[in-house]
Amino acid sequence: MVIKQKILIVDDDNNIAELISLYLTKECYETMIVNDGESVIPSMKSFGPNLILLDVMLPGMDGYQVCREIRAKYSIPIIMLSAKGEVFDKVLGLELGADDYIEKPFDSKELVARTKAVLRRYKPASASSGSSDDKCVQYPDLSINLTNYSVLYRGQTVEMPPKELELLYFLAASPNRVFTREQLLDQIWGYEYLGDTRTVDVHIKRLRAKIKDHAKWKIATIWGIGYKFEVFNL
Repeated sequence: MVIKQKILIVDDDNNIAELISLYLTKECYETMIVNDGESVIPSMKSFGPNLILLDVMLPGMDGYQVCREIRAKYSIPIIMLSAKGEVFDKVLGLELGADDYIEKPFDSKELVARTKAVLRRYKPASASSGSSDDKCVQYPDLSINLTNYSVLYRGQTVEMPPKELELLYFLAASPNRVFTREQLLDQIWGYEYLGDTRTVDVHIKRLRAKIKDHAKWKIATIWGIGYKFEVFNL
């Protein structure tokens, strides 16, 4: 029996929410709709979604507040939906922990494609098979496993959204190699993401808040170019 992936749709416009649900149901996803921010956390606990589509303009608690609250406890992927298309709004959503940001009105095929892309990148830790094909890089006090999407830092599990983990893994898998922001945007977000290079800066900032510089390694900024995972005396 195939277990359907679950998507929680959060939008105060029920017509839009029902339309999104229709698109995703046709793609064999199971959906649940909530119309306000306060209902999101309780609905997450009862429904157990694999991904959240989160509108920004919600009554009471807006999408930014909801995203902040989710990220305080959970690493579930979040795609924000909004009619606000300014760079500031996108960057704010990403800084708060969203994995992607889609402007309204959106094309149904684009919404489905981005949903699939984010879900492809996310695999809960329990999905690890423990095979020799595990994609894992290790440094003193740091282990990044792309197979089961887990990070161990100083012996503790660090929760982070898929994009953050992928960016960290990509840099750490090529120590001391410099990547431009454009290269990182293309490698991590791919063709389906039409963003600007500030997206990379936002995710690097969030990584540095969780993974501090170590005596043996650090995420280094190469001014005017991009970033590298710098290692020392290894």
